Amino acid sequence: MKTKKQQLYNLALLLFAVLVLFTPVGTTLKIWVNRVVAFSPSEILAEERDNIGNYNWNLRSLEGEVYDFNTARDKVVLINFWASWCPPCIAEMPDMQRLYKQYGNKMVFLFVTGEEPEKVKTFLKEKNWALPVYFPVSKVPEKLFSESIPATWVIDKEGNIVIRKKGTANWDSAKVKNILDRLLQE
Repeated sequence: MKTKKQQLYNLALLLFAVLVLFTPVGTTLKIWVNRVVAFSPSEILAEERDNIGNYNWNLRSLEGEVYDFNTARDKVVLINFWASWCPPCIAEMPDMQRLYKQYGNKMVFLFVTGEEPEKVKTFLKEKNWALPVYFPVSKVPEKLFSESIPATWVIDKEGNIVIRKKGTANWDSAKVKNILDRLLQE
């Protein structure tokens, strides 16, 4: 009797693993878990901040226009590296959408992905998100490079990295908004 119970348990565990790893149910579960565990990113202490130094970076917009990152000099900037297949990226995008809606006319937002433009357009349309998405045309500045996604940087008007966050975060928090408000006034 005990072996039959153990076999059923193992079968249920295997079924759960297959659902999580290979179906949309698993993706939905991963997104939900990432949202639950997300917290507000922390500000880097002023004396520990790196300056990006190099604004020499070209991107292409979803509409095909070239964007010269040099135009972001002297502005507050949020750069987010993401992908539509990445559950942690998707988990933080609703927060990013709300943040962009509130601050999009006050600062620069760059949502950078290496995916195909048509795939990204379809994904954004399905989610009903309107974000300024870009594709790298030239090499990412060294201080902004990350091998993992999502990866997000907030840069002040002097080019200092104020927030560096890899992984899911709560970007629509009072803590983040207070930091942005302060940076915009400096």
